[in-house]
Amino acid sequence: MPSFAKRLVTWQKRHGRHDLPWQRTHDPYAVWVSEIMLQQTQVATVIPYYRRFLARFPDIASLAAAPVDEVLKLWSGLGYYSRARNLHRAAQAIVRDHDGHVPDDIDAVRALPGIGRSTAAAICVFAFGARYAILDGNVKRVLARSFGVRGYPGDKPVEDALWRKAESLLPKKDIAAYTQALMDLGAGVCARRQPRCAACPVSSDCVAHRKRLTARIPAPGPKKTLPRRRTLMLVLQHAGEVLLEKRPSAGVWGGLWCFPEAEPGQDVREICARRFGAHAGAARPLPVVEHGFTHFRLTIEPQRLSVARVAPRAAEPGHIWLTVEEAQAAAVPAPVRRILASL
Repeated sequence: MPSFAKRLVTWQKRHGRHDLPWQRTHDPYAVWVSEIMLQQTQVATVIPYYRRFLARFPDIASLAAAPVDEVLKLWSGLGYYSRARNLHRAAQAIVRDHDGHVPDDIDAVRALPGIGRSTAAAICVFAFGARYAILDGNVKRVLARSFGVRGYPGDKPVEDALWRKAESLLPKKDIAAYTQALMDLGAGVCARRQPRCAACPVSSDCVAHRKRLTARIPAPGPKKTLPRRRTLMLVLQHAGEVLLEKRPSAGVWGGLWCFPEAEPGQDVREICARRFGAHAGAARPLPVVEHGFTHFRLTIEPQRLSVARVAPRAAEPGHIWLTVEEAQAAAVPAPVRRILASL
């Protein structure tokens, strides 16, 4: 039988994806941006963001020189905003330490903010034709099933075994086609549920397929009950504008613009007077918004308040009054955008 890698390369050339916008370039910057955006995000979601991002920041110098607010604005709605902040920091590091060029050394790439082992390998493969193994979530599933690697891939011994297998399978040529084949196979054929084994080029040797274990390999992670949190968001309106405040750079929605928050049960009118010097009318609740994070679920209870008087301190750095249309175009997280759309 032809080797695992050879069969994947042949399959990719016939059945894989060839029309993705980042496949039309070997520009290390464009490849890097795509790999960061594709972390934990589906291809269809990424494509329009990728095009807009490169249209505004066509090179590393323009990204490094931009205010982080502008970077976050273009990222708004894509989620996992630490990726955007790290992308910006990495661009500045590349300008400072690498003469504005993405380094072709994998250790130097890994040293950049927001880049782990698999992402660094993918950048080096697609930008420089280097011979490195990748191991994202989809590839872990492909290799675990193909070679019968049992256990949860998030456990270090299992992950280490998968890294060893990934490195042992690397072909001596066609490394980019092979790497893309692994990604395509994991995304479209070797699905987590109901894999399309009849369309898989390596199913004849796949341990999980032959032993009917695709539902058990790889093993799922330990079940966790996500904690729930509640927050009030104060939708302050005055003269056709709404008040947004900038969140701290660390933590949830770091660096984005949001409505001011309060704890459930607090007197929101008193908070308006104390924090913003604003005399507010009665609060009117807006529809509740549910939002999921990796580690918890958030229930947002928006409270709409008309503000008759605004003290100057409401416009201090960190706060801004915008029209609803301007606010929707700002660097705001998805739940805030949903609330703005309801106004």
